[in-house]
Amino acid sequence: MVIHLEDGKTVGYVLPSADLFYMDVRDSISQYNEEHPDARMEQDIIRPVETSWFISLLPTLILFAGLIIFWVIMMRRLGSSMGGDKQMNFGKAKIKQMSDEKRKTTFADVAGADEEKEELREIVEFLKNPNKYNSLGARIPKGVLLVGPPGTGKTLLARAVAGEAGVPFFSISGSDFVEMFVGVGASRVRDLFDKAKKNHPCIIFIDEIDAVGRQRGAGLGGGHDEREQTLNQLLVEMDGFGANEGVIMIAATNRPDILDPALMRPGRFDRQVMVGYPDIKGREEILRVHAKGKP
Repeated sequence: MVIHLEDGKTVGYVLPSADLFYMDVRDSISQYNEEHPDARMEQDIIRPVETSWFISLLPTLILFAGLIIFWVIMMRRLGSSMGGDKQMNFGKAKIKQMSDEKRKTTFADVAGADEEKEELREIVEFLKNPNKYNSLGARIPKGVLLVGPPGTGKTLLARAVAGEAGVPFFSISGSDFVEMFVGVGASRVRDLFDKAKKNHPCIIFIDEIDAVGRQRGAGLGGGHDEREQTLNQLLVEMDGFGANEGVIMIAATNRPDILDPALMRPGRFDRQVMVGYPDIKGREEILRVHAKGKP
């Protein structure tokens, strides 16, 4: 409490209770007026306006709302810098589906690989006429491994198989499966096979499969690192679809010696096609393909 005296001085007191003070002042003034009726004192006590609890909490609510708005803005900026909805699609496979124009790639566009094309024609015939093979009780390989040094046309051969058969072509790199977060690679493998089964007959092409198919137990993270979990999921998915479901897997590598032996077992990549460098005649055919239509 602050009291302003007539001589201009100001006196301050700390009151334990304002209500008790008001009662004491009222009683004292009443007693004085009874004792001095000729010099009565007038009292005019003005109580401060009491604020509601909502007004008291309003600054705290404003601060809390500001923190929420700041957090939402920062999360949106972080999401846009990572590619929009990339966080929501973190477990989705980074599949590249061949466009209609690229699907026109046929064996005629692949030169210098006559033996390789001959070995892959069986896959094309099965994708074109699956009922023919099913009626005969024939089993088509689930997976074909293209083995050869870089630059020999393994990816082009896989695209040509899809183009000859006229089926969807799903392409993905082996390194796209491997992430630092546990479980992401296995989730992408499941997503890849789910999309393939919905679009069968089709071809799944995994380039550089040695990035995910390296022999287990040789990693730096022990026996339970993310890459080995991804490989385990890949093996499970390959065992999960039948040989005649119309989903053919083609993989490419230049390091077959480091692949896990489980990938080469029957029912998986049990057929290997060696893709080597072309000879002189093959190089002439390649030159003719690239020079076609040019003056």
